[in-house]
Amino acid sequence: MERPARDAPASRRLLLARFLAELLDRRFTIPGTSIRFGLDPVLGLIPGIGDTLANLTGSAILLIAARYGVPKVVLLRMAFNIAINTLIGAIPIFGDIFSIWFRSNVKNAHLLERYAVTEDPQAETGDWIFVAALIGGLLLLLGGIIAGLVWLLRALMNAA
Repeated sequence: MERPARDAPASRRLLLARFLAELLDRRFTIPGTSIRFGLDPVLGLIPGIGDTLANLTGSAILLIAARYGVPKVVLLRMAFNIAINTLIGAIPIFGDIFSIWFRSNVKNAHLLERYAVTEDPQAETGDWIFVAALIGGLLLLLGGIIAGLVWLLRALMNAA
């Protein structure tokens, strides 16, 4: 994929990514504290649609990164950040607190900026480790679910 030139539209896309990250994760400060939050946890308080709106908006940063030709493993890492925020963010109240701490959009904007400004972006070892650990964790979770189902089926068969 050809990287976009560092022209005005490309610069505007980077500014848009920064703006979205700031708006969703750090726009406001809780009075009397240094705790910053954005619209992501606020929208998360709206049942059903709030988290969806926040994560769709945050996904724009991922699309901008794809347009810049960011390495696929980094795009995967960004997608995992969104997925983690989506899954845990769906838990009422706790998910909104998690969103304030995790700041997936800020993380993704930083990843975009790190790789968009280099001429020949190469994924770093940390990106590969992060993605491999998440995939490993998902496989362990899947294995645990399958083992639990097998155990449950055996217990039901023995009880019958």
